[in-house]
Amino acid sequence: MDKIRMKTPLVEMDGDEMTRVIWQMIKDILIYPYIDLKTEYYDLGLENRNKTDDEVTVFSAEATKKYGVAVKCATITPNAARMKEYNLKKMWKSPNGTIRAMLDGTVFRSPIIVDGVKSYIPTWTKPITIARHAYGDIYKNTEISVPQGAKCEVVCTLGDGRQRHELIYDFEDSAGIVQGIHNKDKSIEGFARSCFNYALDTKQDIWFATKDTISKVYDHRFKDIFAKIYENEYKDRFETVGIEYFYTLIDDAVARVIRSEGGYIWACKNYDGDVMSDMVATAYGSLAMMTSVLVSPDGVYEYEAAHGTVQRHYYRYLKGEKTSTNPVATVFAWTGALRKRGELDDIYDLIKYSDAVDKAILQTISDGIMTGDLASISTLSKIQTVDTETFLMEVEKRVNI
Repeated sequence: MDKIRMKTPLVEMDGDEMTRVIWQMIKDILIYPYIDLKTEYYDLGLENRNKTDDEVTVFSAEATKKYGVAVKCATITPNAARMKEYNLKKMWKSPNGTIRAMLDGTVFRSPIIVDGVKSYIPTWTKPITIARHAYGDIYKNTEISVPQGAKCEVVCTLGDGRQRHELIYDFEDSAGIVQGIHNKDKSIEGFARSCFNYALDTKQDIWFATKDTISKVYDHRFKDIFAKIYENEYKDRFETVGIEYFYTLIDDAVARVIRSEGGYIWACKNYDGDVMSDMVATAYGSLAMMTSVLVSPDGVYEYEAAHGTVQRHYYRYLKGEKTSTNPVATVFAWTGALRKRGELDDIYDLIKYSDAVDKAILQTISDGIMTGDLASISTLSKIQTVDTETFLMEVEKRVNI
């Protein structure tokens, strides 16, 4: 067959460790034979981020704004151990945090459900999509250590020069720590509209949860903005489609989620969404079986895997060992981005190809061929545990376009 030709490039963000290795495998086995791939490439591997003083991350986000669709490999967010391992100039911030702040979007994460892999929570028979606000909170925080005897305040300097002071804590009896976080009405409004639009597109109910009873200003602002936008812009459309929006406290939402059958969108603030998306992914079976897409209010899309760089497998790979690392979420990131590129550029063959690869992955697992993480929890009677490259080659055999 002739290779599918692209009109507009994807922004391609390469990453770190085992996922970087898998990234190349996916292109070699599943993409290059079918697509005349056109990308604008950025190396977000930690060594290159260090070399460029992390400017490459900013450039990749700017390119994503320009072209509208990006696909990102998992990357390392360095800690003290990584500083030493990679001889870093500084402890660079999370690339995801930088990109999300620049795009000011919402991250939608949804489990990939497949025959033979059942949820740890038996009632969850439909996917739960986590909608995570991707701006502000602790990911753009300011924090300091406080010596004993110090007094900390929040100081707000108004436009006319007047100042407002609010005491945080008087540390007269002990040293401690202080953290300052922020958010913007504009970003929260974009978050709300992205969630409501996604609910309409997928015809799913949407829940939103914070802790406004404790955070009577910060969290309550989220609650009020969501309620206002829903009432003024979306209520009639939701009723026409037959879907529901409701707000509840985060602890009540957790209880409801555990008892539910799934099949809805759960909107969360940034930190809540970070935690709950990992919980939901694990409960459905594997972090490597979770799609993730960042959607900005102005219609920019960035697709990625929801998991990390699989450090432990990478060290084994460096020793020459074959690893059974699950590549499914990373493949779905590629197919998601290519499908969206096809939709935006009216390339039906690109959409058809993406659908075919997704279907082939599910068929491969249903046929009992899978990586070790799935084999350990599968309910199928006949299972063949394979390494990553073999799994991808089995998927390629089942691609039918």
